[in-house]
Amino acid sequence: MQGMITIMIAVMVLGRAMVCLGGGELIIFHAGSLSVPFSQIAKAFEREHPGIKIAREAAGSRTCARKISDLHRPCDVMASADYMVINQLMIPEYASWNIRFASNEMVIAYTPRSKYAERIDKFNWFRVLLLPEVAIGRSDPNSDPCGYRTVMVCRLAELYYKKPGLAAKLLFKDPENMRPKETDLLALLETGEIDYLFIYRSVAKQHGLKFILLPDAVNLKDPGHANFYRQVSVKISGKAPGTFIIRKGAPMIYGVTIPRNAPNPKGALEFLEFLLAPDKGMKIMEENGQPSVVPAPSLTYDAIPDTLKVYARPATDGQR
Repeated sequence: MQGMITIMIAVMVLGRAMVCLGGGELIIFHAGSLSVPFSQIAKAFEREHPGIKIAREAAGSRTCARKISDLHRPCDVMASADYMVINQLMIPEYASWNIRFASNEMVIAYTPRSKYAERIDKFNWFRVLLLPEVAIGRSDPNSDPCGYRTVMVCRLAELYYKKPGLAAKLLFKDPENMRPKETDLLALLETGEIDYLFIYRSVAKQHGLKFILLPDAVNLKDPGHANFYRQVSVKISGKAPGTFIIRKGAPMIYGVTIPRNAPNPKGALEFLEFLLAPDKGMKIMEENGQPSVVPAPSLTYDAIPDTLKVYARPATDGQR
């Protein structure tokens, strides 16, 4: 009898937790570069919220957005490696607000088996990558922010090193090694099918890869170089087939939102409160090499739920 009572109490507690969070499942679409920290954050969140099961799907950020806008897939939380993906592909039809929460930088990753691994450095990296016997990889600009940021890095390097034609040489090399998202290329790097990979520093660090640090004028990390970054741009596909967006160079900032079609908006709100808390989710992000930018300006500040406004601030004139 006592055992039956214990089971009934447990079921009641679980039921209350599920009702409080609007159901037992939380669907999260996120950038591939968030796979490691979001796996850890999801497990920590589930420990605090028994009865909630998080279902994560990693893809290029633009692909994540199109799952919602084009395929009308249900999603509770959408986290992008570029906050502008949310602004450009989701707001206002599929989301009403956006919170910027973390940063990163571009590096060139490799392994000890990569050709000329003992010789490459921050001064000669582009010469090594252009050698005919060296294979390089990058992600698709139309699917993944890391892809169009790679294009920006190459164009910024051309300006910084004063090497006319450098970007075109790098970008037209090894087109067969392009993949939908940057994490798809990790297996090719680890098996030696490619020697070098343009990727986020956090991903290289999380996977124990060696990497070349690029100058701040090239790596898209430093807000102090924002004006230099704006000198380059990339043309990528727009919301509708046959339309295009011009994405200018800018410091890399991640963004997160709750889509309008969220089946579990209460649970999504709870998750974002956990994610953005400095002693919880953002601590895990920092430990994985993705520094917090919270609170950051938001053009959609007024539409942000009241409980999340503490993690953002209104954008001023000139802030996008």
